[in-house]
Amino acid sequence: MLVGEVMSHDVEIINPDFTLQEAAKKMKDLDIGYLPIGENDKLVGMITDRDITVRATAKGLDPKKNKIRDIMTKKVVYCFEDQPVEDAVKKMEENQIRRLTVLNKNKRAVGVIAIGDIAVTGEGKLTSEVMENVSAHH
Repeated sequence: MLVGEVMSHDVEIINPDFTLQEAAKKMKDLDIGYLPIGENDKLVGMITDRDITVRATAKGLDPKKNKIRDIMTKKVVYCFEDQPVEDAVKKMEENQIRRLTVLNKNKRAVGVIAIGDIAVTGEGKLTSEVMENVSAHH
């Protein structure tokens, strides 16, 4: 099974100069917990709801004033839509993450694959392995 067959096709990219509050509002409105960050037509990072609530709060940052770039994860881990789901799982395990931005052959973001997407594939063994390996370090 390929990543493109199970990924969520809705992907929103946010600018790193948006405030933390704007990112949180976008996540709330879209009912998601992850946003890829893009600048000048290039992925430059990612941010999660956990980053905003834990990382920003721990630093005492003002969500109305501080920018996404102040707390975003700069390492961009991604996969391609035509890769096997097992490749995405391996990247999640290696990087201890629960979601990956999915790119097409032109390196354009076309979706997101999450552990939950893998769970609905019917690959129960694969899902339990990734959950165990990703959650082990969280």
